[in-house]
Amino acid sequence: MTLQRSILFGALSGALSGALLATPLLAQTEIKIGYALAAAPDSHYGVAAARWQELVEERTDGRYVFRHFPSSGLGGEREVIEGVQLGTVEATIVSSGTLANFVPETGVFDIPFLFRDLGHARRVLDGPIGQDILEKFDDEGLVALAWGEQGFRHITNNRNQIGGPEDISGMRLRTMENPIHLTAFQTLGAAPTPMAWPEVIGALQQGTIDGQENPLSVIVSVNLNDVQEYLTISGHVYSPAMILISPMVWDAMSEEDQQIFREAAVEAVAAMRGFVDDVEESGLETLRERGMDVAVLSAEDRAAFQEALAPAYEQYYETYDQSLIEAIIATE
Repeated sequence: MTLQRSILFGALSGALSGALLATPLLAQTEIKIGYALAAAPDSHYGVAAARWQELVEERTDGRYVFRHFPSSGLGGEREVIEGVQLGTVEATIVSSGTLANFVPETGVFDIPFLFRDLGHARRVLDGPIGQDILEKFDDEGLVALAWGEQGFRHITNNRNQIGGPEDISGMRLRTMENPIHLTAFQTLGAAPTPMAWPEVIGALQQGTIDGQENPLSVIVSVNLNDVQEYLTISGHVYSPAMILISPMVWDAMSEEDQQIFREAAVEAVAAMRGFVDDVEESGLETLRERGMDVAVLSAEDRAAFQEALAPAYEQYYETYDQSLIEAIIATE
């Protein structure tokens, strides 16, 4: 081997060794993301998670990679949120069901008949009121990036169709672990039963509970028509969701990457809301085609429920500033 070739070979070998040694600097960070429902394109959670992944991986040149755990693959929502606090789970998309256990103020959005329509709810959550509550998660060891959405909640059951408060008297309804919802259904005379989502289908099949309440986006995506006969379009509560990330992951990021994650989360929420809009338009027909007995509460029916909930509102005013509730109602 000539001297020149020997020098060139040595230089190339050194460069290759250097590149191999430098490889750990380019290592990917895995983001385990857990959520309750099916992966995209079968649920609004899956759609949001997939869009978030797509944008983050693209904008960080693959330095972050997502690993999905849909269908409660990492446990119930409260377990997953606690995992995010501890850093054993990097991220999650969750309903508002258990959020009040971490930041009590989130419960204000669960007050029945608070929002007029989806547009009203979105303007509140994206405005100063909603953004102020997102910031409160910092003090609870969580980073809240954006408000997601499930839509308005409706009641399904196997006992009877619902036309007024008297029709749910004594009905064993699965609810989320949410004191606002519990107070509302207790006031209406039902028998609310808090239960983690992974247990619900089995409980409905076994008759442990009569029914449950959820947005159409959930009812359709998990085929609740297989285990429930009646659907009442009650729209009694608007159900937001939230994208959370672990502070352990967040604090290790550069400001540039934090911005990428936050902006991608906002775009993921837009995809999530688009899914909800589509289901709101098509869901009723889909469920009728699947054999459910569907009824829609009239304005008079809703007024009867609101009147029956007056005692619950007095309790809500003891928990939340009445001026806050009125500001939400007054938001244009």
